[in-house]
Formats: sequence, C-alpha cells, structure tokens
Amino acid sequence: MRDLFRPGRSPVLAPNAAIATSHPLATAAGLAVLHDGGNAVDAALAAVAVQCVVEPHMTGIGGDCFALYAPAGGEVVAINGSGRAPAAASAARLRDLGLSEIGQTSPHAVTVPGAVSAWMKLHGDHGSLPLDRLFQDAIGYAENGYPISPRVFHDWQAAAPLLAQDEGSAKAYLVDGEAPAMGAMHAQPKLGARLREIAQHGASAFYTGAVAESLVARLQALGGLHTLDDFAAGQDSAIYVTPISTGYRGYEVLECPPNGQGVAALMILNILAGFELPEGLSLAERIHLHAEAAKLAYHHRDHLIADPAHLPHPVETLLSAETTASLQKRLSREQAKPATLWTEPEHQDTIYLCVVDQDGNAISFINSIFHSFGSTRHDPGTGVLLHSRGASFRLTEGHPNAIGPMKRPMHTIIPGMLRKDGQTVMPFGVMGGHYQAAGQAALLSGMLDRGMDVQAAIDAPRSFSFDGVLEVEPTVDGATRERLSAMGHRVEVASSPIGGAQAIWIDRSTGTLWGGSDPRKDGMAAGF
Repeated sequence: MRDLFRPGRSPVLAPNAAIATSHPLATAAGLAVLHDGGNAVDAALAAVAVQCVVEPHMTGIGGDCFALYAPAGGEVVAINGSGRAPAAASAARLRDLGLSEIGQTSPHAVTVPGAVSAWMKLHGDHGSLPLDRLFQDAIGYAENGYPISPRVFHDWQAAAPLLAQDEGSAKAYLVDGEAPAMGAMHAQPKLGARLREIAQHGASAFYTGAVAESLVARLQALGGLHTLDDFAAGQDSAIYVTPISTGYRGYEVLECPPNGQGVAALMILNILAGFELPEGLSLAERIHLHAEAAKLAYHHRDHLIADPAHLPHPVETLLSAETTASLQKRLSREQAKPATLWTEPEHQDTIYLCVVDQDGNAISFINSIFHSFGSTRHDPGTGVLLHSRGASFRLTEGHPNAIGPMKRPMHTIIPGMLRKDGQTVMPFGVMGGHYQAAGQAALLSGMLDRGMDVQAAIDAPRSFSFDGVLEVEPTVDGATRERLSAMGHRVEVASSPIGGAQAIWIDRSTGTLWGGSDPRKDGMAAGF
C-alpha cells in the first residue's frame, strides 16, 4: 500500500468493469459505453475515437493500430492494423530521389493508415453497440470543442515549431503560430465529419471515395508515391495474427508478432529471467540489469525485425532457450557492455488503453501516429493528420526492414496481455515510442519480482538505455546515477517523463479489478 502522507495515486478498484486510458475524457467515454451494456471492444473503440480528437499529437484515424483481445474463457487473438507502403515504393527508388533516410515529415514516412481497417474488423467481429453510439462523444468533442489538458499542452507546445512548417497543420493546430493555451477550447469539425462517415459507411468511407482522393492528392503533391489503389487495398489491411509469448515468473506474457517489437519485450524478459530481482536489490543494479538486457534485445530488433514476410529468422529462434542462454552470458552484473548479435561469433508517440468488461472480456489496445503529430502532414480537405510510421523503414538494400512495395515497417507499438494457468490476469501496455518494449519489461518486473500493485509499478522511477545513453528520470537519486556512471553507463537525466502506461489487474481470487493509469499523462483509470 502506498504512503498516504505522500502525493500519489491509489489503484482504482472495481467489482464489475474497468477502463484505463491516458486522457480523462477518453476514460469517461469508454466507461459510459460499459454502463450502457457495451463490451470491452465497444469501450475501447469509443475511448480511442475520443483520443484521436483530444490527443491529436499522439494518435488519429490517420495512424496505425494493434490489439490483443481476450474473450472470457477463450484464446487471445491478435490484430495487426499497421499500414503498408505504396506499391511503387522501394529503397532503390528513394535512393535515386536523393534520400539516405526517411525523415518524419517526408511523404514517404506515410504508409497507408491501418487504424480504421483494424477498428472496423474488431467491431464487425466482436463489437455489440452501433458505431454511431461508440463515436458519439468523439464527434461531439471534434465538432464542439474540448479543453487542452496539461500534458497535452506540454507536448503540443514543444511541437509548435514543426507544425508551423506545414500549412495544413499550422491552420488546424496553432493559434497565431503558437500552441493553444492550456484549458483553451480546440475543435476539429472536419475530423468529426470523418468519424460520422466511418460510423455510417465503415472503412470504405476512409479508404475510397472523396476522402481517399483528397489524401492521395495531398501526398502526391508532397512527392509521395501513393495511389488510390494503395488506399483501396488498405481497407482490408488489418489482419488477425497468432500471438507470440514467453514465460516469466510463472506467468505467460503475450504480444503481437512482428512487424511489432513485442518480441523485443519478450527477449528482455527471457534475459532477466536468468537473474534474481528481489525487492532488496539496489536501484542501481536493477536499472543496470534492465539496461543491459534492453541493449541486447534492441540490437536484435534493429537488425532483424521487419514485415513478417521478410524476417531473416523465425520468432521462435529469437525466443529459444539457446538464444536466451547466449545473451544471458553476455550480460555482466558489474559493467556496461556494448550490444552484440547472438549470431556473431563469441555479433515516440502513442496512446494505449485497456478495458475489462462485465463479462470478463479484456482488450489491450494501442493506436499511434508515431512521432508527435506524426508526419505533421495535415490534409485540409479532410481534417486528417497523417502518421510517420514509415520513418522506421531503412533504405539499405537487403536490410529486412528496407522499404519495399506493400511492406509493413517495423513498429514500436505493442499491446501486452498477461495470463496465468490459461486465464487472463492483466491487459497492459506502455506508451513512448522505442521505450515500449523496455517499459513493459520494467512494469512486469515491478509487479512480479517486487510485489508492487499495478499503480505502484506504473509510478516507479523509469530509465531507458537507447542509442548509447542511459536516460533516467529525475526521481532516480544522485547516488544511484553516480553508481551507474561508475558501471560504465553514459547517464543523462530525462528532460521529459519517460513513456506512459495503463494496466488492469484481474484478481481472480476476489473478482476485483485493479486499474492503474500513469501520472506522467493526463489520464485515469475508472470502473464500477
């Protein structure tokens, strides 16, 4: 139990249903749907639609989506709602255009968005309430306005200079060249119109007709290779896939398979499983072990994870006992080391939400436009902001994640699901771009190694070793930072909170739901 004399959050305990999102208006929308008899999928769609309006820097209908759905008493199903590159795209063609990489604002960073396709597939197969009811609150906020919340304002303000460089984004998201003030009302009426059309006509309202024509014209004007045929094919881009999993401390951890980086989270957990991580372990040693495990897993991710049709090694190989043992041997408890591939001789912005409904169905749901405000390419004709997920593609010929016709890029967004003895015990996820795999491992370790409740594990100080730097939040004390430096880490104090998380723990012994929501965001957990 937390220290009640100190500021903080208690977990939300509910007997029937619960939802946790990164924005209070989204949580309220999903909770209302649950009260109206909607199921977990219904509530998730209602919440994410609101977030596409009120957190425009994080998500939108011009982005991508992944989800894990655990029907009560059934097997977990995974959906891949990531978009594909245009049929005309190739690494050679982009190099011929003078590119050496795909930047955030490049039209080539925009793959055909997959979120709407995934939403419609989930709703058609598992939803119960009509879409016009589910999108009701989102449409209201888009057309009538919503107040800018504190964390949203913080991020919006930082993105203002980049938004100013795109005429559509400047008009849609800036006021006299600046971010709207905290608490100010902001509306997106054209986005509301798009949600109305999708509710009425389904995915075709986004991928064909006037909306697709406007989006393709906008992208082509920027130099993109997109066609109407590419967008029409995107209508059916979302597919069901088989979850991948590993065991950790007696639990089963499930993830979506590549092209997502869920396999990296499982690799980190596999490495950590070879070490004791009790409550009494020093913070410096705990951070060090997580950092070293993350470096090894991310090194493999960057070299090997791509569109599933282009994987050089099956996931089973990456998660095998032999690979895990090889990686564990490379990890020193005393000294930071460079990452290497096991095959060598002895070699940013997202929303996440989760729901558990009255019948015990659970969903782990993530929707993203990647960078803050995605590509920053806003289409004035439709009100759609386009994502930047294609910036993950490489232009190196032969690389598994090289851009190519109709390929899906490597994705950072990863919903998670925890099970024990064949029963779902927690939908969970961590936002924050590249941090997500490391963040999931830290969250689970906090709960399963240290006995923290879901909210305490979310609240715990964070660190992230990436690209040669070990970033730590200011809540990590100076003595710990000095110890980490002595172990060989290049330590820097984070200038912004690292990631964000939501989770709902299902206590099977009492039937109580424990909801946790990250204080680093504006959101909340709620239930009844």
